[in-house]
Amino acid sequence: MTDPVIGRDELVAGLDRLGLGPESIVFLHASLRSFGRVDGGAETVLAAVRQVCGTVLMFGAVGDRTGVPAPPGLVRPNNSFYEADSWAAFDAAVAAATPARPGLPTDAWLGAIAAAFADQPDVISGDHPLYPFRAAGDHAEELIKAQRPDLMLGPVDALDRLAGDVLLLGVGHHANTTIHLAEQRLGRSLFYRYAVVAPGVWAEVPNVSGESHQFDDLEPQLAAATTETMIGNCRARRVPARAVLAAATSVIMNDPAALLCPDPDCRCGGAFRQRLAVLAAE
Repeated sequence: MTDPVIGRDELVAGLDRLGLGPESIVFLHASLRSFGRVDGGAETVLAAVRQVCGTVLMFGAVGDRTGVPAPPGLVRPNNSFYEADSWAAFDAAVAAATPARPGLPTDAWLGAIAAAFADQPDVISGDHPLYPFRAAGDHAEELIKAQRPDLMLGPVDALDRLAGDVLLLGVGHHANTTIHLAEQRLGRSLFYRYAVVAPGVWAEVPNVSGESHQFDDLEPQLAAATTETMIGNCRARRVPARAVLAAATSVIMNDPAALLCPDPDCRCGGAFRQRLAVLAAE
């Protein structure tokens, strides 16, 4: 049986059912495939979200082009990253990388909707050399100004201040970047990464967040705060960012290993050790 084609009007109606409106500030995480078939594809989904919501924020990534390994011998505690085998290999990686600059294509792993959003002419972008957030609408400038190269999650902090929402369209909490802010406020998931910022020039970039593949474990704690509907085949959810932060903070305070996998070689292992170090210093 062929999936029905979803149009803009159905998307708008579904977003209306979530209680969204012109004053809404949403951090959008979305999968185009989750809807089934959408007339007009990613652009139609974005048109509907932007028609309903006053401000839209999305995560961005260009690190597949700009990122490089750590230079030899630069080992940060609990950093869960690889270093180049030699300075020759590191120099080759720097030479092969694309220097960070506005307008770089979005990394493919983020999907069609994130890529289409980044290409819209009125969308503004952060200047992070690995993960530039993108935003459009009434509060876009305030959100994007909160990001710095040393403050990757600044826009999420601004979303919290503005009482915005997380909007999950066909994705789980494993895509919910807001949970990383709760981690970082508790001293974990704070990693150093490396990027080329000009031809032949590399920089160390602090406060990069870690893994999220266990974040769906937070869903039961968020059930009461979640508004949900179906749009075609897409499970659409709206959760206040403050509720996400409060729930994540609570579970991590109770268990430093919460929302992390047990693999010590994963970034989850590094985040766990970071949290233990904070507790030991208290």
